[in-house]
Amino acid sequence: MVYTRKDVSTLTRTEKRRFVKAMLEVKRRGEYDEFVRTHIEYYTADGEDGLRTAHMAPSFLPWHRRFLLDLERALRKVDSSVSVPYWDWTRDRSPTATPWTADLLGGNGRRSDRQVTTGPFAYAEGNWTLKEGVTDEEFLTRDLGRARDPIELPTRSELEWALKDPLYDASPWDSTVRKGFRNKLEGWGTGRGSASWHNHNRVHRWVGGAMVGGASVNDPVFWMHHAFIDLVWSRWQRRHREHRYLPAKPPGPSSAQYRRVVARNQKLPPWDVTPEQLEDHGRIYRYA
Repeated sequence: MVYTRKDVSTLTRTEKRRFVKAMLEVKRRGEYDEFVRTHIEYYTADGEDGLRTAHMAPSFLPWHRRFLLDLERALRKVDSSVSVPYWDWTRDRSPTATPWTADLLGGNGRRSDRQVTTGPFAYAEGNWTLKEGVTDEEFLTRDLGRARDPIELPTRSELEWALKDPLYDASPWDSTVRKGFRNKLEGWGTGRGSASWHNHNRVHRWVGGAMVGGASVNDPVFWMHHAFIDLVWSRWQRRHREHRYLPAKPPGPSSAQYRRVVARNQKLPPWDVTPEQLEDHGRIYRYA
């Protein structure tokens, strides 16, 4: 049966409570930390040898679509009414707006160490100890808006800049490509500082703390952010129906990207699924 992913700002009090309860149960069972480990494992960059699937590659979008589905399946085993809501950061732009409320994700980190001290995912509540990551901190951290070096969330016009590009992706299929929807949405730019981060990437930087780096899954907002990224991909697909995932065929032996990117009908590690099989989510979920 097809279920619905809702805008997080429209959730009822009961829907918020059930989502939080399911997330905490998946964490308690130890399943959540497996998701963190998987994301860290596949957090590879252009300069590293071998296949890139999750980032800096055409498969950024289908990889995270499948990753979201896996988390959602775990949540729905706990409570079949739960789905991952999406956070539209072009509209809900304040550090005190949804989803940064005490009944959902909690607020910003405190000034001294960026520790989140409010909401159900605060370390003091005893239900959200970080066990996987690149630091020794056991508590969730955030630095919404980056107090010392402020940045803004992407705007609707910046998102539209990505959406209006009819090309899905282009050679060299990495973080340096300047045309195509995928990297304009993923957000690898040129230069330094805020100018080098667009859309998806800048949101990670705006949240800060645990959301910066491979262990970003430690912050539950990761899923709401990526649900919105997934929705944006869906909108792009509807707008440009004649365009599809690229590359359609894998780069040949003469290419610097040989065996480094996933083509449309190749398997997408760590799953036994192809990008083509993930292009249509209509039989699984829809967006409200």
